[in-house]
Amino acid sequence: MNKLTLYIGNKNYSSWSLRPWLAMEGCGVDFEEVLIPFDMPAGNPRFHAISPTGRVPVLHHGDVRVWESLSIIEYVAELFPQAGLWPENSAYRAKARSISMEMLSGFLALRGACPMNLRRPKRRIALPDGVMADVARIEAIWRDMRAHSGGPFLFGAFSAADAMFAPVVNRFETYELVTAADTLSYMAAMKAHPAWRKWQTAALEESWVVPEDEA
Repeated sequence: MNKLTLYIGNKNYSSWSLRPWLAMEGCGVDFEEVLIPFDMPAGNPRFHAISPTGRVPVLHHGDVRVWESLSIIEYVAELFPQAGLWPENSAYRAKARSISMEMLSGFLALRGACPMNLRRPKRRIALPDGVMADVARIEAIWRDMRAHSGGPFLFGAFSAADAMFAPVVNRFETYELVTAADTLSYMAAMKAHPAWRKWQTAALEESWVVPEDEA
């Protein structure tokens, strides 16, 4: 089988790169990582040579190109069904895909006001309308999924659904948006995962600064 190569952006900022990387790393899928930083206005021209959208992440697998985080996860899950990127239980799997799509298409107020930034000191900021409604909905999702599965992750064991919500863990912590014990418990489980710690360690060593992501 051809080698999987995942092209990503800055680990400190690139929430969409984090998602497939964490899903693959966390589920034991072997792949090569290539980081191309977006340390200039409007990204990096090198993205256009590797991605049809001119953005990352993008997965190369032989002649196949797969872009967009959730599509990459789905493609890899089909290649490696034994890796367990999605829950084995069909009902859980349906819920996992549903909340992943909700994350993909929603929570625009939170994402716009509170960029992922692993280096940023913890500090509250003035929040526009809609952010706390997004926070409340995400907390409700986490609470409901873990109540049914028993945790520690959304569907018991770590899965792609956890990877899809991973940048939110950073946002909640960095901007001090949550205080509920069950929310903090889930965040602690995510931050203790070896894949999360590996990504975070690399992110903290980066020197690139993107002003628009420094809320």
